Amino acid sequence: MKHPLRATLAALVAAAGALLGLAGPAVAAPSQAPAPSYAPASAYARASAPAPAAVTVTYAGTVALDDCSGSLIAMPSSVSSDPALVMTNGHCLETGFLDPGQVVVDQASTRSFSLLSSTGRKLATLRAVKVAYATMTDTDITIYQLGKTYAQIQSSYGIAPLRLSATHPTAGAAIKVVSGYWKTTYSCSIDGFVYRLNESNWVWKDSVRYTSTCNTIGGTSGSPVIDTSTGLVVAVNNTGNEDGARCTLDNPCEVDQNGNVTVHQGTNYAEETYEIPACVASGNRFDLTLPGCTLPKP
Repeated sequence: MKHPLRATLAALVAAAGALLGLAGPAVAAPSQAPAPSYAPASAYARASAPAPAAVTVTYAGTVALDDCSGSLIAMPSSVSSDPALVMTNGHCLETGFLDPGQVVVDQASTRSFSLLSSTGRKLATLRAVKVAYATMTDTDITIYQLGKTYAQIQSSYGIAPLRLSATHPTAGAAIKVVSGYWKTTYSCSIDGFVYRLNESNWVWKDSVRYTSTCNTIGGTSGSPVIDTSTGLVVAVNNTGNEDGARCTLDNPCEVDQNGNVTVHQGTNYAEETYEIPACVASGNRFDLTLPGCTLPKP
């Protein structure tokens, strides 16, 4: 799992190189570009609206945690008056790793997040009021509810949320993994999908496998994975096989539908997020009883 406390010395050296601009520059908006205008409620729901051929991906909408990365997110149906949400990994939860089968819903939290500008500058500290949902079963997500609305954040800091896609990502799609913790952006493509990804005691379903240029490191856990053709978040970065070991911590293995196990040292992965919107009701309220909600339940 891409958590800095478990990063190897080599990963830390690589991270230092990235900060010095040695590992591929992060994508940033031109300095003269204005702050993005806040997308109205109708824009969030406009899933069929035509998308530009390419989207400029910046750090706007990303956040840095004390030990992970994350992003300010909106559902397709979110409106500006809804309480804002922040997404990171389940294994980035401040109380520690969750057991297999464990699901957290509506747990009080005061976790803080550094909200970043398009160029990676810290704009503000945002604070959670609760963990809306968290699990490390089938997927690896934590979603916090903040004490501010999207409109309040936009008005104060000029930052709109990143929007989740409600459709399955596409193999071969060009993506960017944007780490608020390291202020580094990785560019690659979706190499394919993994039936089951096993790491120690955890099993994740239908995981995203990156092509080799997304060589994510410790601290990138929770980074949004953005489809550059739509600008939508399609996954959340979470792990990679560091040492070539088989199905151990920091060394996930791939398991196919026939139970065959393969190991790809140096390959990194993410967990899809398209299933999340089906579990969120009006007001950004998680409701795991909604028709079509397939997220694990407590």
